[in-house]
Amino acid sequence: MTSETFRIPQTRARALEGTQTPASAFTDLARLVKDAGLMRRRYGYYWTKLIGVPVAFAAAIAVFIWIGDSWWQMFTAVGFAALFTQIAFLGHDAAHRQIFRSGKWNDWISLILGGLVGMSYGWWQHKHTRHHANPNQIGVDPDLDLPVVAFTPEQAARERAAFLRWVIGHQGVFFFPILLLEGLSLHASSVRRVFARAPLPHRPVEIAFLFVRILGFLALVFWVLSPDKAAVFLAIQLGLFGFYMGMSFAPNHKGMPQVPKGMKLDFLRRQVLMSRNIRGNRVIDIAMGGLNYQIEHHLFPSMPRPHLRRAAPIIQAYCRDQEVPYTQTTLWRSYAIVFRYINRVGLGERDPFECPLMVQRASI
Repeated sequence: MTSETFRIPQTRARALEGTQTPASAFTDLARLVKDAGLMRRRYGYYWTKLIGVPVAFAAAIAVFIWIGDSWWQMFTAVGFAALFTQIAFLGHDAAHRQIFRSGKWNDWISLILGGLVGMSYGWWQHKHTRHHANPNQIGVDPDLDLPVVAFTPEQAARERAAFLRWVIGHQGVFFFPILLLEGLSLHASSVRRVFARAPLPHRPVEIAFLFVRILGFLALVFWVLSPDKAAVFLAIQLGLFGFYMGMSFAPNHKGMPQVPKGMKLDFLRRQVLMSRNIRGNRVIDIAMGGLNYQIEHHLFPSMPRPHLRRAAPIIQAYCRDQEVPYTQTTLWRSYAIVFRYINRVGLGERDPFECPLMVQRASI
């Protein structure tokens, strides 16, 4: 299995249309996964985590108050960043209906957990649903449309502002440091969404959660710490929260194939070709919240997180039989791939990788 990345050139991408594996390919895989018991609920696993969240949150606040006005609190800021990210991962599971059979229960858990980390569930759900439906599809996947990072040569070429053109030209260097601002961006996007005119279910609840979480946390920090320490504490906590989130999501699709808007792909290929798995042990599983099994997650979004590790070899073998490239690599190599790809795009170079599936099709 290759750990390299490739992009489907738009000039040849149409060759895949009308030649896809029939829908039965995914149906057969789904039957294998279901027969293996990998779609059944894991209530014990998730109830342990759901009970642990308020306990951990209360303990973190108690420790914060107990330490008081001290520079040692900067270590506490690191702990809060890790805690908020793990809570966000759990909210992600609930949003994908992994925890309960009831959609309402999952929605409310996502609302509450999102509120704890200062994120709007309604904003995130709208954005993330579009990403899952069309991963790495140009002009459709919102994760390819960021204000200061270009993921396609076309995006890099059309930027006219001199400063942003310079930033994009050096984005390979700036990409990972920019992730330090991701936490601030998540909060800002959430606040904008709940006060926008567009329809939003549970708007009053979301506003209340964001108000209590963001303003309440700020009040607590400035009540315990002097202004200088509070400012540094918030910079560390918010910066590392965004960095941790970004470093967990970046390896999943960046540098993987991109397809033009309107191109038709069968579900199996659309999800597998655009996603990358990260090899590792259970420490990686915990640290990345199960996102290291991105292929399995995209094929079966409602599969409970504990089953992803068991599903991976089944899906990998099935993809091999179907001659569908299944990409996995190590965590550090994935970051190198992301850096190399983004740097090439920023410099205006076309991605030289070709999709192995296209080469195979062209030779038939």
